[in-house]
Amino acid sequence: MSTVLYVTAHPLNESVSHSLSVGNEFIQAYREANPKDEVIHLDLYKMDIPQIDADVLNGWGLLRSGASFDQLSTESKMKVSRLNELVDQFLEADKIVVANPVWNFLFPPVLKTYIDAICIAGKTFKFSDEGKLIGLASDKKLLHIQASGSVLSEGPFSSFEFSHRYLTAIAAFIGIPSVEVIYIEGVGASANRVPEIKEKALEQALKLAKIF
Repeated sequence: MSTVLYVTAHPLNESVSHSLSVGNEFIQAYREANPKDEVIHLDLYKMDIPQIDADVLNGWGLLRSGASFDQLSTESKMKVSRLNELVDQFLEADKIVVANPVWNFLFPPVLKTYIDAICIAGKTFKFSDEGKLIGLASDKKLLHIQASGSVLSEGPFSSFEFSHRYLTAIAAFIGIPSVEVIYIEGVGASANRVPEIKEKALEQALKLAKIF
């Protein structure tokens, strides 16, 4: 049995979100193909995800200097504990599915906050004595489902594609060997083609659900 984290980064629901509508169809098909697997939905807009702020940095600094957890401030204890919960949950999962829109050429800020929460030294990456980066999440698979108003994967706007490119870089950073992607793009610039664009993305999602 595998554990799947379904990470969504859209404040609305699937009736208006192309990334969520395709993501939910993928998850439904995945569940049908893998009935014994556990799927955990992380709606980032409804979660407590501490930002890396002064409380977190001060807490981590004290712990590195040899202080006990009890010596941290109340705020630092709460935030550091929550970050530990999030990264441990990520490490326990076998597969990750991320669904998000593109806003101003990048994903919503809440997804960056989550990425910061799971990129923790000693947990998802480390450096060798020689300074070589070692990703510690090499046992995982990642699927990225991304919707955008313009076509970003190719063509004249490809140089503005920072969202999937960033997620791919993070995956490499923490050791995930490859990233599958489903693009739902051009839904703003080619509104009359939205049904065709969605159909193509759904077809890809249903195929991937059987083999992911």
